[in-house]
Amino acid sequence: MAQETTYQPPRKFRVTVPATSANVGVGYDCLGLALDLLAHFTFEVADDLRIDGCPECFRGEDNLVWTSYLDTCREMYTPPVRLHITIDSPVPLSGGLGSSSTCVVAGVVAAQVLHAGGFDPEAALDMATKIEGHPDNVAPALMGGLVSSFVDTGRTRSLRFDIADNLTFVAIAPPYEVRTADARKVMPKTVPIETAVWQIGHCVAVVEALQRGDAELLHAAAQDKLHEPYRSQLIPDYEPLRRTALAAGAATYLISGSGSTMLAIADGREAAERGLRRHEHGGEPGRGAVGPRAGRQLRGHDGRGALALPRPVRTLAFACGGEGPSFSPAFCASPKLHQGWHPMDEGTSRLAGTSPLLLRC
Repeated sequence: MAQETTYQPPRKFRVTVPATSANVGVGYDCLGLALDLLAHFTFEVADDLRIDGCPECFRGEDNLVWTSYLDTCREMYTPPVRLHITIDSPVPLSGGLGSSSTCVVAGVVAAQVLHAGGFDPEAALDMATKIEGHPDNVAPALMGGLVSSFVDTGRTRSLRFDIADNLTFVAIAPPYEVRTADARKVMPKTVPIETAVWQIGHCVAVVEALQRGDAELLHAAAQDKLHEPYRSQLIPDYEPLRRTALAAGAATYLISGSGSTMLAIADGREAAERGLRRHEHGGEPGRGAVGPRAGRQLRGHDGRGALALPRPVRTLAFACGGEGPSFSPAFCASPKLHQGWHPMDEGTSRLAGTSPLLLRC
């Protein structure tokens, strides 16, 4: 008779969560996608709570990673432990790229790793949605790719779609934030039936365009009437930056989440790089520069380069369809259909004496 093995939670591990962009234009509060910009959270069991890698004002008991961990422990009826949490995140705070969702997902996953025998994607999605209040960021942060979600009788249901490899995403981040509460206040309380019909038809078409990599269909379909006409008024640079991106060849231009970050989607790296150069070297013709000329080269987790510009306007190029959260040395989560556990590829960093596993499709 085979002897059952007892799960031994690691005392130290790292959770990696991708940045996300919610709404994707016409998919208000239901669509979201994962980007190749990764936040890393290291957890170590400790005698006292200690949080590093974030501004001093976020290092207390109200830190979102810590409170998400505590909320998940409470939901599982398990006593929490004190942790040393180290945050290494390039995701801008309050910028529309899901910074709060990376923290929520990291805390939820950490609780599962330490107290529930490992990562449970469905339970993590329900818990993260409960904490965040909506699934449009946490779902792609957990699942990767393009995700459509809705909540039904307390259960979050999410569908994942692959995004065509030819599409590249360029984020444009002005040096100011738009508060989510303000962005919701400007929304209309009711909309005409014609607007509702418009959104439904265009939302389905956007999902199909992103799967097929059909830039022409994406250009025609990604025309929101529900929230962007109102939220764009809270972003002073929205219109000149939108015209700059479209003139450089972007298929469409969207507000990421509630803003202020905006997202241009281009057909191929060449079109994306034209947009980056246009923002870097003067922006919209006749309006002067919208960003400084100096840039620096970044690397995404897929190894492809991306250009980021310093402020006043920061632009970054991403690959989409990034993986959901991963954690080592214990486990790493797949962005696709979780079909089984397989050993990690050789060369993956690991701590001595551990046996990391990778959930792949």
